[in-house]
Amino acid sequence: MDPFELVKAAATGRVPLLFVCDHASNRLPEALGTLGLPASALGTHIAWDIGAAEVARALAGFFGAPAVLARFSRLLIDLNRGEDDPTLVMKLSGGAQIPGNEGADQREILERIEIFYRPYHRAIAEEIMTFRALGLLPAIVSIHSFTPSWKGRKRPWEVGVLWDRDGRLARPLMKTLSAAGFAVGDNEPYSGELEGDCLYRHGTMNGLPHVLIEIRQDLIGSDEAARAFARKLEPPLRAALDAMGNSHISLTRPLAIEGTSMDETTRTELEAAVFRRLVAHLRERTDVQNIDLMIAGGFCRNCLGDWYREAAAEKGVALEKDEARGLVYGMSPAEWKKRFQKDATPEQQAAFERSQAMHR
Repeated sequence: MDPFELVKAAATGRVPLLFVCDHASNRLPEALGTLGLPASALGTHIAWDIGAAEVARALAGFFGAPAVLARFSRLLIDLNRGEDDPTLVMKLSGGAQIPGNEGADQREILERIEIFYRPYHRAIAEEIMTFRALGLLPAIVSIHSFTPSWKGRKRPWEVGVLWDRDGRLARPLMKTLSAAGFAVGDNEPYSGELEGDCLYRHGTMNGLPHVLIEIRQDLIGSDEAARAFARKLEPPLRAALDAMGNSHISLTRPLAIEGTSMDETTRTELEAAVFRRLVAHLRERTDVQNIDLMIAGGFCRNCLGDWYREAAAEKGVALEKDEARGLVYGMSPAEWKKRFQKDATPEQQAAFERSQAMHR
């Protein structure tokens, strides 16, 4: 049996949307029994996200989109953690000791990673690649659930929208959920800023739009209630996707290389160094015209300057257009044009027109 369930809808390829559910099941491998816990514990939140799987399946059906769901409990291994996370195999959860995990050494953890963790994440990656092969950039929606109360305090939210730095889908979704009458929490009751989690790995690091939806468990405690709640979620989610518009790749965190322990500050500095080298290269290669760059890659020096200006604006730094472009040119755009720009040939103009149709 695969360690994941794949809902493969016939409409895949027409709807650029992928659902995932990391804590869909409370199943444990027969050889591990109940991990030393009372059987009743497997019906609680420490073992799975109650109701989340049925919501994910229902939404996948409504949208005609694929879904990847876990087939085993997070007590075995937590699929919503990075491989190097110390809580990947929990020895204590919700105040309860997990006897079957206490003796899990590095060899056993690596075995669980190989058998249960990596196949799940490969399945998600393969679904993303299926979309990419069709020229589509999917939005990823992760479905979870949370307990109605914590340490004796009731949680007021019906739905929590969790997100990190990419708010393309999260922000409109919070608006459409609120407009539909839901009590919505922004990164409540948990934070979406968990480096190495499922959406960080498949959404953030791929630059794909994504969001994690948390649902209060008393609202989806049965399969029937979960399907009914999914039906209520469909219109605001559809409206949020429409408000987001066409997907594009947006890298909101420094790029990571698997297997390295490089910190984010160092990665940021490396990316800045790469950008400076690119700018230096373009300043030297004045023979490469902007129209050549547009034909081949759909961008030019002006684009780089405009992207710099937009990034500065996000940090509260105001730059004039020519100021930002001048950083790339090494002089004012007008001066560069006077010194180095050549008249486009008819062949270049024709190639540019063809490229514009491709890059729209």
